[in-house]
Amino acid sequence: MTMLEESDVAELLAFLVTAARTQTDEAPEYGPLRLMTAAARLADKVGDQGSAALQALATEILAFPPTLTPAVDADTYRAQLDALCEHLADYLLTTNPAS
Repeated sequence: MTMLEESDVAELLAFLVTAARTQTDEAPEYGPLRLMTAAARLADKVGDQGSAALQALATEILAFPPTLTPAVDADTYRAQLDALCEHLADYLLTTNPAS
């Protein structure tokens, strides 16, 4: 199963590298926003090629409010990221159990 083409990888790398550069001149709260944008771009590539569990995780990432930042509502932002981290951990534990 291949979800990413070379051009997809190059686009995501370009976003991450240029985001790192612009972050040096931006307010700190933009860092999480840029990372979630990258996560959403990657989740968007899953489409119908991943397992049902991965598709559900990708859908949840894509539903994360794109304009929510720690500066707007820090408590809500953290709570939503915490929930997403828990679901990601559950996915990883389910799909990659320790031997």
